[in-house]
Amino acid sequence: MKKKRSFLEIQEMLSSSDISKCPILEIAVLRNVILEPIEQYLRYEAFKIGFAANVKLGEYDNIFQEAAGGNNILFSKNTDCVLIFMKMETVSWDISRNFAVLKASQISDEIERIKGYVVNILKGIRLQSNAMILWHGFEYLINPSFGICDSQIKNGQNSTIRDLNNFLQTKIQDTPNAYFVDLNICLTRVGAQEFYDFRYWHIAKAPYSKKALQQISSEDFKYIRALKGKNKKCLILDCDNTLWGGVVGEDGFSNIKLGRNYPGSSYFEFQQEVVNLYHRGIIIALCSKNNEEDVWEVFNTHPDMILKAEHIATSQINWQDKASNIRQIALDLNIGLDSIVFMDDSEFEIKLIRNALPDVTTIHLSEKNAVEYREILASCGLFDTITIASEDKNRGVAYRAEANRKKLMNQIICMEDYYKSLEMILEINFANNFNIPRIAQLTQKTNQFNLTTKRYNDVDIKEMSESNNFDVISISLKDKFGNSGIIGVCILRYKSRKASFDTFLLSCRALGRGVENVFVVQALRLAKKRGNQLAIGEYYATRKNKQVENFYEKNSFIENNEENLKADGIFCYDLQEKIKTQPHFFKEIKSEI
Repeated sequence: MKKKRSFLEIQEMLSSSDISKCPILEIAVLRNVILEPIEQYLRYEAFKIGFAANVKLGEYDNIFQEAAGGNNILFSKNTDCVLIFMKMETVSWDISRNFAVLKASQISDEIERIKGYVVNILKGIRLQSNAMILWHGFEYLINPSFGICDSQIKNGQNSTIRDLNNFLQTKIQDTPNAYFVDLNICLTRVGAQEFYDFRYWHIAKAPYSKKALQQISSEDFKYIRALKGKNKKCLILDCDNTLWGGVVGEDGFSNIKLGRNYPGSSYFEFQQEVVNLYHRGIIIALCSKNNEEDVWEVFNTHPDMILKAEHIATSQINWQDKASNIRQIALDLNIGLDSIVFMDDSEFEIKLIRNALPDVTTIHLSEKNAVEYREILASCGLFDTITIASEDKNRGVAYRAEANRKKLMNQIICMEDYYKSLEMILEINFANNFNIPRIAQLTQKTNQFNLTTKRYNDVDIKEMSESNNFDVISISLKDKFGNSGIIGVCILRYKSRKASFDTFLLSCRALGRGVENVFVVQALRLAKKRGNQLAIGEYYATRKNKQVENFYEKNSFIENNEENLKADGIFCYDLQEKIKTQPHFFKEIKSEI
């Protein structure tokens, strides 16, 4: 999962950022403990959603006086949110530390005192401000006074705290714009050993670690984000290695990883969380570089697909760049780009959207950590709403209908600046003992960007590479994010001064970056260098490779069915003419040709 910023990193980021132009978010904090570091975390969370937080901390253990007695420094008509931290150890030593020696009547009296305290604080705040109230509930004792017996008795220490939290929740529900924040959830996420700082509790009555305060601030801003309309409406999902493990176009329907057992269980649980969001009123859409038929086959027939076609409001399943496709989805749904969250396992695609569509929130799902997919989605808080109305559950159906009305709209963005920023380096090599196994593997498993889908083993590739009648070349790609290795293969077959493209393929992970256009130019140069006058491109149609049926035409080949071949498409390129130029946005192109 994504590593959180340290306290120092947050301080440095806030001090170096220009937040003066951001709208002010007024936050008042009432507390009976010391938690000064929370100010930086609250300011950071506010900055992430476009606000400059002005955090005012009330005096230590002065909640009742500031709420019931009034405090015009803490509260005003501009106050957006009031945070209340009332820790049990400070409000009632008897309940928290002396419980084992109390009589039943004493416990009852102490409970009634705390209840009255809570009611008067709520009333006092509401007399001064209509701001959102976030009241942090009491934490359960990790080591209750009666030990393991505490869970066995009716009126134990933790059951008493649970009853007080239930009372608190009821009173908060009766108070407009007030909400109960369950600190026990935050405690569980962090773990007690890291949630508390026992040393600083004794030194300065500061019970929470910085890690705890960061988690609490993040939880609070799920409410504040919703209050300010900064929560997200739409989740757009990639398919391969996101909704299921593997690439359906390469691995086949029956070989993708999806099911109730590992490793498919990671994707199964992730889909369940997506469906949960759907039933909370979140719009679900797909954006995938894929053959549409392959994707819907999985949706409609795979026995372990929890996410169904009926859950999808709209989709863009094609081979265009994902930035254009996400724009189209937004138009189809009539929502702003800032309402969208996009999840993909490809760092390339995530970086593309961050550059081309900065308003879209992106979440990178690393295929190596698929077991965390569900937790990443469930914990992000981006889709949280303060309430869930019955109308929300029909939102997906409504948006699906709206999307169908707008399918004619389309936009295309310029990609060149983004490509340059990747600092891509290509390397074209002849087949050798080192790369032959990988070349053979690509011919065996590549289905989508594969113009002939001919399959070869290591021996076949080695024989062709040693023959004067063939040239076997590969192309490798690396950029500033990493090395993709060999991602493309071209096999040229020579006869009668004609060079035929026996094989031309590219791994799907490299599509959409112009690599294929460089590769075909390099192949044409090689064919000309070998003394050929004509290059012939062959296309054999399959159910998987429809996306490349016009590839040769797009690269200045001319359709010519006079060549006596059984291919579904024959395209020729006159090598006696000047060879077309290749894209210039690559940082470097290294070639043995």
